[in-house]
Amino acid sequence: MTAQIIDGVALSKQLRANVAERTAQLKSKGITPGLAVILVGEDPASQVYVRNKIKACEDCGIHSVFEKYDATLSQTDLLSRIKALNADASIHGILVQMPLPKHIDPHAVIEAISASKDVDGYSTLSAGELMTGKPGFNPCTPYGCMKLIESTGINLKGKHAVVIGRSNTVGKPMAMMLLAANATVTICHSATPDMKAHTLQADVVVAAVGKRNVLTADMVKPGAVVIDVGMNRDGNGKLCGDVDFEAIKPIASHITPVPGGVGPMTITMLLVNTLISAERTS
Repeated sequence: MTAQIIDGVALSKQLRANVAERTAQLKSKGITPGLAVILVGEDPASQVYVRNKIKACEDCGIHSVFEKYDATLSQTDLLSRIKALNADASIHGILVQMPLPKHIDPHAVIEAISASKDVDGYSTLSAGELMTGKPGFNPCTPYGCMKLIESTGINLKGKHAVVIGRSNTVGKPMAMMLLAANATVTICHSATPDMKAHTLQADVVVAAVGKRNVLTADMVKPGAVVIDVGMNRDGNGKLCGDVDFEAIKPIASHITPVPGGVGPMTITMLLVNTLISAERTS
């Protein structure tokens, strides 16, 4: 058996086409979805991420507002700007690119964003809504992972899913979404004594720790679906994920590549969340 590659680029294109179509329908009603993106400082990776987000908005017909500030911007001034965007009816989503300069508390910034515009899904209220099954905003990366899993056709009801990683941005919300889909969920992390014992029982494994080869071939049950959220570099500087892709490919039924798997889906789900926010106002 050779695993079917889950093509995140192709799925992302399908979902973005749907976003563009729904955006056009909203515009016909006089509503243009709007996303405000704030960048503080000169972090090179952040500049690339922001540029990609703005372009994705433009491609789908979503109005984007990009605000760039020097790293010396005070927390007070940033919070004041967020407050103004909260009150701006033309803006349906607000995203503050992380990381922020050290003098700015990221938690305070995230909590300042209106829950109705928290399209990153990072606030404690969004986390609580996800936990209790309320219609808030799902964090974009695990939301994208769920779409990738859905694309395989697997019915998660009654399946055993293992999430490797317990971060607030991926691991924990990923577990909640799998649970909401009626999977039985195990969360493994750095203090798990025998991770292999858990992953060998898993029908679905999501690896999200940012560490090369955290999941190896001897840890995967034949026919499992493997989702690789990691973004690392190998010894030659080549981009790779958290799983041993080539060794696991003959064992799994489906697997995501790095690059081209989860990565393209993250920005796509940001667009979806922004669109949903705008639709809620129509």
